[in-house]
Amino acid sequence: MKKFFRILMWCLIGAIFIGTFVYLFMKSSPKKETFELVSPSVGTIERNTVLTGKIEPRDEIEIKPQVSGIISEINVEEGDMVQVGDIIAHIKVVPDEAQLSSALSRIETAKISLDDARVKHERNQLLYDKKVISREDYETTATTLAQAKAELSAAQDAYSIVKEGVSKNNAKESNTLVRATITGLILDIPVKVGSSVIQANTMNDGTTVATVADMNNLIFEGKVDETEVGLLSVGQPMEISIGALPDLKLNAVIELIAPKGTETNGANTFEIKAAINVPQGQTLRAGYSANATVNLSKAENVLTIPESVIEWHGDSTFVYVLTDTVPEQKFERKHITTGTSDGIKIKVDSGISKDDKLKGAPIKK
Repeated sequence: MKKFFRILMWCLIGAIFIGTFVYLFMKSSPKKETFELVSPSVGTIERNTVLTGKIEPRDEIEIKPQVSGIISEINVEEGDMVQVGDIIAHIKVVPDEAQLSSALSRIETAKISLDDARVKHERNQLLYDKKVISREDYETTATTLAQAKAELSAAQDAYSIVKEGVSKNNAKESNTLVRATITGLILDIPVKVGSSVIQANTMNDGTTVATVADMNNLIFEGKVDETEVGLLSVGQPMEISIGALPDLKLNAVIELIAPKGTETNGANTFEIKAAINVPQGQTLRAGYSANATVNLSKAENVLTIPESVIEWHGDSTFVYVLTDTVPEQKFERKHITTGTSDGIKIKVDSGISKDDKLKGAPIKK
């Protein structure tokens, strides 16, 4: 019985030893990797770039007063449509004391001149009726009287302009009336009734009473990186998408590429402007954030492969083509020439055919 247990024990020890040896041998033997096989396909490759920007009116006009004073009345609100010549606001003029004094002095002088001219003309009227003076002398005083009346009227009108900003002879065209200079939509009214405003001069740009824009003539303003600006051209189409209106797609055409770039966060960018085709009845607002998609290049019916199967070496590109599957997969490294890429797939110009099988990602067991 003891002999039996001794034999059994040695058999177990032998089995453990053989099992350990086999395990270590299997562990140390190299594993055979299997790779996915990728087939080239015929398709279309498009390279697009996306520009970020916003929607702006082409003509955005700041309406400024022609006289300084205080806003006494505002006739419009933001969002109203106005036509050329419509009255936007009224200005009450605050007269300058020196100019007011000068205007009063001019009136007094004109009155004195008028009284003197009237007396002389009345005297000459009597003398002329008695045939004492010639007709020429009579007409001279008559002309002087008419000139004195005209000067008094002009002095009184000048006083009215200085005091009230309104000409008595042409009240409808008064400088105190702020009028729209274009037909469009009121975007902003930065002043209120009672606000002081000043007219534009050499020392000041003047106070903006309202901002008016033609919302039927819109443009896209965006920026493009210096690495892609050379691929754009004036007249190139683009598609505009607006964040606030996700279902709306607009067509636009590039009309300006800035000749000079600006540095933004360490990168040079160039300004792009494109004319937008606004559909009939569609309402857009100035300042909408928008993205513009531009097609930089396109290749149709070309041989394409995923970029993930390519091995890059400097300016050269290589792929591994399947040559055998028995007893294991074997691949041959081949040089290929490539073209347009969309970031996922790339065009193959030469080096492989449609029937080749390419080495892909390893298959995990």
